Amino acid sequence: MAKRDLISVLDMKDEWPDLVDLAIKIKKERGNHNAPLKGKTLIMIFEKPSTRTRISFDVAITELGGHALYIDGSNVHMGHGETVEDTAKVMSRFAHGIMYRAYDYKVMDRIGEVATVPVISGLDNLEHPCQALADMVTIKEKKGSFRGKKLVYLGDGNNVCNSLLYSSAVMGLDMIACCPATRMPNAEIMLGAARIADANGCKISASHDPMEACKDADILYTDTWISMGDDTPVDKAIKLFSMYQINSELLSIAKKDCIVMHCLPAHRDQEITAEVMDGPQSVVFDQAENRLHAQKAVLYTLLK
Repeated sequence: MAKRDLISVLDMKDEWPDLVDLAIKIKKERGNHNAPLKGKTLIMIFEKPSTRTRISFDVAITELGGHALYIDGSNVHMGHGETVEDTAKVMSRFAHGIMYRAYDYKVMDRIGEVATVPVISGLDNLEHPCQALADMVTIKEKKGSFRGKKLVYLGDGNNVCNSLLYSSAVMGLDMIACCPATRMPNAEIMLGAARIADANGCKISASHDPMEACKDADILYTDTWISMGDDTPVDKAIKLFSMYQINSELLSIAKKDCIVMHCLPAHRDQEITAEVMDGPQSVVFDQAENRLHAQKAVLYTLLK
């Protein structure tokens, strides 16, 4: 069987619903996994530092009986003294999978093309598929289903937003990307997600008006206004995004049982108020935990 990757949500879109259900099943059975990945090694390369991605992948493969090897991107010759292709080929001889947290999706794609073992994206500047999978797990846990539900993403149309667009379309969830005109999601991804949604009986749309977009929303979602590596001055970001902050006023427009999500790390009282993040409608920390279970589902599916 040819190896499979998870670099974009589209790489496993046909399995996305099954991955969501598997993650929920694995979560319920935590502590009783019976080491299905015993003897498997996952190389984890981090060009960008991370708290949740590193810990969740390390714990995930350990609890499944395998082993994780952490490599700081600055300690790898990839692209500096050795070609990306040569590094990918060598790592494929050493390990059973590669998890890569990258700056540039073009390098991520190239590793996926050359490596002979599964390559899993821990984030790049275009997508963050493992985060989107954990988000779908959280929504199913909290809402029970996706059909007829409305997710509104507010703020910067970044990599998280891009993967959410694909995931929502695949799962049958209506989604509005509500962002400033200058910070909309990737146009090609928006169009691709809209096509999938149209075939799947749901709707992908865009807005610049948070008050209009959030009416009767089932889920409000945001992310940091300044992504890692973005040199936008804080005062400029606040001026650009302030109307997209998730606060009690915006939450009052949504449905009474609306849940609030944030992929973390959060800058409290910027993109989300502390009052809302710590409030009863926030599922932020359940969402963070579900990174672990979603990634277990991915590792099990790709490495078993």
